[in-house]
Amino acid sequence: MRFASLGSGSRGNATLVQHNGTCLLVDCGFSVKETEARLARLDITVEAIDAVLVTHEHGDHINGVGALARKYDLPVWATGGTFAADRLGERVSRQRICSHSVFSIGDIEVHPYPVPHDAREPCQFVFGNGDKRLGLLTDVGSRTPHLEEQLSACDALILECNHDVDLLANGQYPASLKQRVGGDHGHLSNGQAADILQRIDTSKLTHLVAVHLSEKHNTPALAQSALAHALGCAHDWITVADQQTGFAWRDV
Repeated sequence: MRFASLGSGSRGNATLVQHNGTCLLVDCGFSVKETEARLARLDITVEAIDAVLVTHEHGDHINGVGALARKYDLPVWATGGTFAADRLGERVSRQRICSHSVFSIGDIEVHPYPVPHDAREPCQFVFGNGDKRLGLLTDVGSRTPHLEEQLSACDALILECNHDVDLLANGQYPASLKQRVGGDHGHLSNGQAADILQRIDTSKLTHLVAVHLSEKHNTPALAQSALAHALGCAHDWITVADQQTGFAWRDV
């Protein structure tokens, strides 16, 4: 199993997960043209993708999904609440999921799980191939025992490090937006992400990627420092995804 990112941040997110002949795209906040170009950097075409999974309806995760699904006849998998937000448009094949029920697409087993975020019915995913597990956690404002259980004993982890608390507090956002981002249904700070790492079983972890960093209220160095301290590892062992290039394929 391998995974990569087309880009990560407030201006667009998309993640690829591939095993054997199955390739899944998780979210797509980019235009069709931009998505095609970013996929080409990873030596893959849209025709190789079997399905699009959507975590929630915010624009940086869903803006490109409807157009991409229509052009390439891709099924879209999401919760009922995400579909109810009506962000996909017409002529899209919808596959409704329950955030507590495991399902499979081709060779990949998908474990959705609910998270606290300011969307209608947001979820995140753990992907498995019967041997290895890849955990994805972004767009979440606070930890829960359930999400910690889901992410324990993963072999690879994609983890949100949205903001540094001090940079957000001293930034130029209005108070209401600061409260939203830093609230229990907002986004994880570096410290919150590190706290989750200290609470879960990381004994199998061979890959850790920090994602969804704020370009205004965080830096790669601050995110790496917080996560490295939690794991007791070197800073450069932790990969940081960026908005423009995401990160290249990594084999689990």
